[in-house]
Amino acid sequence: MIENIIFDFGDVFINLDKQATAREMQVYGFKNLTPDLEGLFIDYEKGLITTKHFLNQTNHMFPKASRLDLIHAWNSIILDFPEQRLKFIEKLAKEKEYRLFLLSNTNELHIEIAKKRMGEERFVRFKNCFEKFYLSHELNLRKPEPAIFEYVLNSNNLRAEKTFFVDDSKEHTSAAAELGITCWCLKVGEEDILDLNTKILKC
Repeated sequence: MIENIIFDFGDVFINLDKQATAREMQVYGFKNLTPDLEGLFIDYEKGLITTKHFLNQTNHMFPKASRLDLIHAWNSIILDFPEQRLKFIEKLAKEKEYRLFLLSNTNELHIEIAKKRMGEERFVRFKNCFEKFYLSHELNLRKPEPAIFEYVLNSNNLRAEKTFFVDDSKEHTSAAAELGITCWCLKVGEEDILDLNTKILKC
């Protein structure tokens, strides 16, 4: 029986345009993701470097872009947060049938723009639905590293076989499944978090 649910944030609750940053950066010379650029993104997502350092390094790679240009392009991935999803998670939290956790690969700039897109009051309502609200840049870990799932399980005395994980990345759900966690890899555009109860009943 499922007792705990761990949720991803992006494209599970808040909508994303995952190609937006690449499109925005093309005008400044971006062509493809290089190993150096990918490493920079990962370090920033894990909170291993500051926002200032991240922007300075990115600006060094793309000198035609100003600091504001880079922030705009970086944050263009974040879209809207549908009201029905907020009401859904609030209802689930109120029912207290499951222990609820959020686990997201989210950096400092993205979480701040997410708050603005949602509005501070709605963001607080959302965050209050979860027993713990885990962001990669605060943990210095990121999915799909097994250590981040182990941290959530161990810190909260969760049994993997009684835990359900929802994420839109197959890489992430596969890593969690290796630890014995039941997973739902949500197909963006075809499925919605509102279908959660149906998915859990199939476990």
